[in-house]
Formats: sequence, C-alpha cells, structure tokens
Amino acid sequence: MALRRRAAGSADGSGSGTAETVAEAARAARKPFTAARAKRMIGVSKAVAPLLAPYALAAAGVARSRWDAYRAGRLGVEPGQLSQYTGPGGALHARLSRIAEALQELETGTGSRGTEDDRAFVAQVRPRLADLAIAVRAAGQMPTPRRRTAYRAIGGELDRVEVELLTRLGVIG
Repeated sequence: MALRRRAAGSADGSGSGTAETVAEAARAARKPFTAARAKRMIGVSKAVAPLLAPYALAAAGVARSRWDAYRAGRLGVEPGQLSQYTGPGGALHARLSRIAEALQELETGTGSRGTEDDRAFVAQVRPRLADLAIAVRAAGQMPTPRRRTAYRAIGGELDRVEVELLTRLGVIG
C-alpha cells in the first residue's frame, strides 16, 4: 500500500521519488538468496539444461557462420577461404590475392583486354605484388606501431596498383 501511495504521490507532477520507488519495489520483490533457493535453482537447471542445450548449440553455430560470412564479406573472399587470411595482415593478403586474380584476367582477356600494353603492365606488377606479400609477412613480426606504419605504406602501394588496374579495365577513366 505504501508503494502505491508513493507512486500516486509522485505522479502528481513532482517527479521526484519515481526512481526511488522503482528501486524500493525491486528490493521488495527480490527474495534473499538462501541455500534452499540455490538447491531449487540447481535442480531446475539440471532438468532444463539438457532440453535447451541442442538449441543453444544450433544458435551458436548459426551465429558463428553469420560472423564468418560477415568477416569474409569485409575481406572480399569466400567464407571457406577465410582461414587463409587471418592475423593482422589478413586484409592485405586478401587484397593481394584479389589483385593477382584481376591481373590474371587482364592478361588472358579477349577483345580490348589482353593487349601487349596490358601484358607488359602485368609483367611489371606481378613481382611488385610478390614483394608486397613478403613485406606484409615481415611486418606481421614487427612491434605494433611499426607494423601499422608498414601496413599503411603497403596499403598505399596497393591503392596505386588498383587504380592503374581499374583504369586499364575501363572502370575509371
């Protein structure tokens, strides 16, 4: 009754005491944790846990697959290839492999693609990509500030290669 009177008293516009009233109601509803309550809770959990475990495992599997798909999408690779691009340099390794695939397509392309100029570009860029892959692996062993600086430099070089590649493919002009 006292809680109703306080709630009604605070509802008249004063606004003070509403949070206190809620806190008091929560304290009153909470029963002390006794040994009997602990035993009861353990007994309920022993009965319910085997029923809920398969659903919990299935939910965890779905959550993991969605997380893997999200990470793979960010890297631009298939979820099955995600394990190849782990660690601090994983994103750069993924970019390197995607650029290498695009270079292969540029080199073997038909029609306006695959000209001698494009083949010369591919021959010039492939050793550079190999050097950058080695640099990414080497930077992975560096202390964090130096590694970040090296990764930024490698990323800048990859940006330049990608721009030239997209220009040759006619995507940007």
